[in-house]
Amino acid sequence: MGSPYAQSALATRLNEPEPQPTSQRRDFSDWGTMTIAAYEVNVRAFDEMFDEAGHPRAASRQFLQRLDRLSDTELRQRQKTAEVNLHNLGITFTVYGHEQGTERIWPFDLLPRIIDGTEWSRVERGLEQRVRALNLFIDDIYNEQHIIRDGVVPRELILTARTMRQQMVGFRPPQGAWCHISGVDLVRDGDGTIYVLEDNLRCPSGVSYVLENRELMKRTFPQAFEGMRVAPVEDYPERLLETLLACAPATDAPPVAVLLTPGAYNSAYFEHTFLAHQMGIELVQGSDLLVQDGYLWMRTTRGLRRVDVVYRRIDDDFLDPNCFRKDSMLGVAGLMDVYRQGRVAIANAPGTGVADDKAVYAYVPQIIQYYLQQDPILANVPTYICSDPDDRRYVLEHLSDLVVKPTNESGGYGILMGPQASSDELALCAEAIKSNPRNYIAQPLLCLSTVPTIVGDTLQPRHVDLRPFVLCGKEIYVMPGGLTRVALREGSMVVNSSQGGGSKDTWVLQ
Repeated sequence: MGSPYAQSALATRLNEPEPQPTSQRRDFSDWGTMTIAAYEVNVRAFDEMFDEAGHPRAASRQFLQRLDRLSDTELRQRQKTAEVNLHNLGITFTVYGHEQGTERIWPFDLLPRIIDGTEWSRVERGLEQRVRALNLFIDDIYNEQHIIRDGVVPRELILTARTMRQQMVGFRPPQGAWCHISGVDLVRDGDGTIYVLEDNLRCPSGVSYVLENRELMKRTFPQAFEGMRVAPVEDYPERLLETLLACAPATDAPPVAVLLTPGAYNSAYFEHTFLAHQMGIELVQGSDLLVQDGYLWMRTTRGLRRVDVVYRRIDDDFLDPNCFRKDSMLGVAGLMDVYRQGRVAIANAPGTGVADDKAVYAYVPQIIQYYLQQDPILANVPTYICSDPDDRRYVLEHLSDLVVKPTNESGGYGILMGPQASSDELALCAEAIKSNPRNYIAQPLLCLSTVPTIVGDTLQPRHVDLRPFVLCGKEIYVMPGGLTRVALREGSMVVNSSQGGGSKDTWVLQ
């Protein structure tokens, strides 16, 4: 169903007062099906480019005027050019368990998501606040545990967290930075409120696609940027390297950083190679590293070279077979001993996952108030913790109205969308909650905001979220914008690439 206002001609929408709505549908056959004039706003969602009456939002007006100058054929050709570039550049991601193959070209949509600079300023402050508080929380959990003793966060919740690492108790990383790189997922509900959906503090992925999306936009639609004052994102690799090196132990020589990857079969391997290349550091696997004489070394054609910083893109469990999983072939035996002696830095620090457990997420507003004595700038989505008897009872009684999530899964796996689930799926979920309540949380189903998206030969609203990336070392840096993920299937709220989602360039207007 489209708003009657959304069906007026673009010239009218941009430059003239709107007519009163009528029940008669206008004929836009002369405009073509891909023009923005034929775009129908989803009245149940907040559209990022148009208000509820179908008028362009101020931040989008200039872009829409430029878009209006393109014919259907030109817009379609630019989208096709972007897809060809993605294929030629080998910009891919991996999906496991699909018969069509695991390697996929990254889905990209040419129409950007545009964010007003004033609104972004508040988001940026909220992200800085959140990451600062979570770093203090992790440091406290592995040391004095004041927040537990003061009864702000239940002790049992932390003790039963699958991502709590006893090996890190009593340890403090350089600069007090546990989460050097964070990806915080944001969503906007139908009333326009921006919520934090979840925190990704272990090995957050997706930033390479932010950089590639921007490059694709510049190649295929350069005119769109003229006079728009879009905040740049291209300096992220340089800032990431600065963040990593700032946490290196003191040495006489310039510190050496490496990116540790599980290898070519990992879903984010393209990103690993991309970031290593952009930062000018070596991409290594566990077999390329060894511990000798109390230090970490890298094998090279010229002999051993000392390593000072490891940007790890493998999970805690596989980092060191002497400390975590004994069957790991991906990590480095003895790495944790070197780390605890302060002779190498690891980003992100092992054990950070305790703070992105989705049950702990529910306490982040209290965590911010406890450590910073501030009210949260960005709100959490209301969350029910199934290990709490009262919350569990409510969830089981209202299962068909809620979204149920495992507390430590990622990539959209294991989620039950209650309003869309069958009776059998609801019954199975109820049994899973009863048998292991600590493993689940539930939230109301938000109607994610939409952005015009090229779907076949038409422009249609598709739901999106946003993953900004935050760097934390001596200072905190928030990349302007981030990764806008888009649910390409009509009506879907699942934006993950592994579940059929795509992405858009994200513009923050300065």
